[in-house]
Amino acid sequence: MNRPETILDAEDIKRILLRMTHKILEVHKGAQDLGLVGIQTRGVHLSERIRHNIRKIEGMDVPAGIIDITLYRDDWTRASVNPVVQATEIPFSVDSRQILLVDDVLFTGRTTRAAMDALIDFGRPDRIELAVLIDRGHRELPILANYVGKTVETRRSETVNVLLTEQDGVDRVVIQ
Repeated sequence: MNRPETILDAEDIKRILLRMTHKILEVHKGAQDLGLVGIQTRGVHLSERIRHNIRKIEGMDVPAGIIDITLYRDDWTRASVNPVVQATEIPFSVDSRQILLVDDVLFTGRTTRAAMDALIDFGRPDRIELAVLIDRGHRELPILANYVGKTVETRRSETVNVLLTEQDGVDRVVIQ
């Protein structure tokens, strides 16, 4: 097995998320109608970091939620007989709001499609956008992120692992 190659460290991730936050605020001209929804698991932590950055920059709390897409995946019956379903909590109305879905890695687009399907069950947002830390290509669906931290060229056989302190005890992105 190949040794993992670190492509981002903790400072890189911090800097990238701050840059992404500024871009989000620039595009939205503030954060008034914005709602953040992190895709379980690491998208939730990234969403909270973006929310924290918005609070520091704009001085306001943006509503935030968590979405689990397990039962919305088109391959969930193949993935496991007993899928592990995590929490979905969206404690605000998504109706007429600009929703920013946040995830760690954009690969085939299937997770994003599932997240949009799940989100629509909560209402009708004015717009859904996508922010990802890593875009590694290899799309199977026509999905593009509005905000990308880093684009990384990979082979389909490689794996991009985002490690976050909240989940893994360290901030790092590695390719195996």
